[in-house]
Amino acid sequence: MKEQKVLSVSAIQNGTVIDHIPAENLFKVISILNLENLSENKMTFGTNFISKRLGLKAIIKISDKFFEDIEIDKIALVAPHAKLNIIRDYTVVEKRKVSVPERIVAIAKCMNPKCVTNHQQVTTKFTVIDNNSKVDLKCNYCEKITDQEHLEII
Repeated sequence: MKEQKVLSVSAIQNGTVIDHIPAENLFKVISILNLENLSENKMTFGTNFISKRLGLKAIIKISDKFFEDIEIDKIALVAPHAKLNIIRDYTVVEKRKVSVPERIVAIAKCMNPKCVTNHQQVTTKFTVIDNNSKVDLKCNYCEKITDQEHLEII
């Protein structure tokens, strides 16, 4: 019988684990949180893990990083079923489900090139439309729908 190797990811002492990210959105989450610029934090990214709810999921572990509410709102736009585990002294001290807010202000860009928000110093505002685990945004100015495929976080 062949011996099977087991590789494990070390636990983090303090930080955040973001779980239940749709596998196809892992790099969107990395980008919108600017994780590529966190040079001092230990990070682990994993993708294509089996998930009963998502089919395939991704996970991010970040040492010594705790997210602000605006960052959690950004996560919710591309991973509306994500869960955050807050770790302190190797123990999960808090579990948070991200929740998609009803309104999004100054986080995303309107996809309509003729929208006033793309030509003047106007803060973007959207009403969130939850569309079967995908989040669409309806612009409060031009009423154009920005879907997941065209979502651009600012």
